[in-house]
Amino acid sequence: MRGRYFMLHYRPNALTTARLGVVVAKKLAKRANVRNLVKRIARERFRRQRTVLPAHDLIVRLHAPVTEASRAALNQDLLQLFGRLPQT
Repeated sequence: MRGRYFMLHYRPNALTTARLGVVVAKKLAKRANVRNLVKRIARERFRRQRTVLPAHDLIVRLHAPVTEASRAALNQDLLQLFGRLPQT
């Protein structure tokens, strides 16, 4: 699935909870502090939504530059992607 800034890959797992991996390429976020901020935002949004997410392995990839993106826009994009996951 693709949002404005992120791409979400998912696959069901045999566990009782979801797991997360985050990929932020240097090509899209040149500075380390920006890459770390994006990863921190993704992990925190996942932590808050984990109880309602299906048991899937999730990989969140940044697919658009975040030069003008606000934290609220990044959070909203992740929320929409998590909301579109199939509930199995």
